[in-house]
Amino acid sequence: MSIASAAHVLSPAELRSVFEQDKQEELVGIEIESAALNPRTAEAIPYEGETGIGAYLAHLAAEPGNEAVHDYGTLVGVRLPDGGHVSLEHGGAVEYSSAPAPCVADLMGVVRTTLERLAAVADRFGFALVPGAQYPCTAFEDVRWMPHSRTSLMRDHFASLGREGEWGPRIMSMIVSTQVSFDFTSPDDLADKLRVQAAASTPAAALFVNAPMDAGKPSGLLSRRMRFWSRADPVRTRVVPVTLREDFGIDLFIDWALGLPMMHRGMPDGSRERVPPVPFRTLLAEGFEDGTRPGMQDWRDHLSQIFPDVRLRDTLELRAVDGLPYADLAAVPAFWSGLTYHAPTRAAVWELLRDITAEQHLVALDDIARRGMQATLAGRPVRETAAELLRLSRAGLRARVDAGLERAETLSYLEPLEAVAATGETFAHRTLAQWHRDPTAFPANYVATHRIPSTG
Repeated sequence: MSIASAAHVLSPAELRSVFEQDKQEELVGIEIESAALNPRTAEAIPYEGETGIGAYLAHLAAEPGNEAVHDYGTLVGVRLPDGGHVSLEHGGAVEYSSAPAPCVADLMGVVRTTLERLAAVADRFGFALVPGAQYPCTAFEDVRWMPHSRTSLMRDHFASLGREGEWGPRIMSMIVSTQVSFDFTSPDDLADKLRVQAAASTPAAALFVNAPMDAGKPSGLLSRRMRFWSRADPVRTRVVPVTLREDFGIDLFIDWALGLPMMHRGMPDGSRERVPPVPFRTLLAEGFEDGTRPGMQDWRDHLSQIFPDVRLRDTLELRAVDGLPYADLAAVPAFWSGLTYHAPTRAAVWELLRDITAEQHLVALDDIARRGMQATLAGRPVRETAAELLRLSRAGLRARVDAGLERAETLSYLEPLEAVAATGETFAHRTLAQWHRDPTAFPANYVATHRIPSTG
């Protein structure tokens, strides 16, 4: 990686170029983080040892067609022949990132085949891969930190924030996510899609709450994951206020991003180093401490170090909702595809949510983390708003099926969410019921219920 010349200052056109895509297709991708757990105790698996995650990745990397990915000399991931890849989160979660697919049904066919193959290898090493939204039985004091070069830099960043950063290390290590990504075809298309996704992210989250446990016991919340995100590093997380504006456009987002500090930067030798906590626009004007100025890779890295409900890079990445159990994973890309990839549906969503302020979103996030579908948003029952979003998503998916852009089976992927909307019983409630039936057996039962099934 090269460091930019001290003489060149990135222009507004260069900053904007990241978002000026020349795409005609609207593809969908997914990233699924799975906790690596002991099947009996649900304890997290360490990196080290003959049956650790490092050995697991080494086994994957040795398979024909796969390519090892190293972080400053340490094995942290594997590139797959089909364009997907396996990577390692800070607390030991194993993330599978798919190549983009033309429709949700095609995507999930590849996802299930790949995840079940990854689970089969994990079986040989004696651990289970468990998607969802959290490590159910690991206390923060027992986190198995992975050997990423950026882990200590990020922890130092959160520590420097004081109280506002105290939840950051817990986000890094104790929660898992399922994130989906979507294309935009122009700056105007980007603005239209992002505004709708940002507005929908809070009420949609109530349909997905799925993280009620703290070190093997009920936490008093339905989503610790949402609580962590709603309170950590508020300048770079949650709903970005400018994305809710009627006149939202990409220049407003760039101006907002320029006001945030960069966490860390890549160095020529492959290492990373902390960056002074000044706005990125200050780095553009004055340079780094070594006298160089940010280049395009630094700008892209900076965008990757921002963690709002919808993260904007060369795709729109939906991060707001909790991940679901393996059997229901397809609901995540299906729900967001229906809302994102049908223009009349986007217009209806914006009409439904356009008057809700950023502050009302933040208040509702905290309420949803506690009460799920019983929460309120801007004085409205979240359950009613979420049910209407679900209806609109189905209408958007149906239109795509009718246009030959999706397969009819995709409509069935929404059924787990429709059950939540109809009953008010969330995925978190089901986990709590499992714990109350037998607290002693809960760790093993949780893993057995939610682990990815393996195929040889």
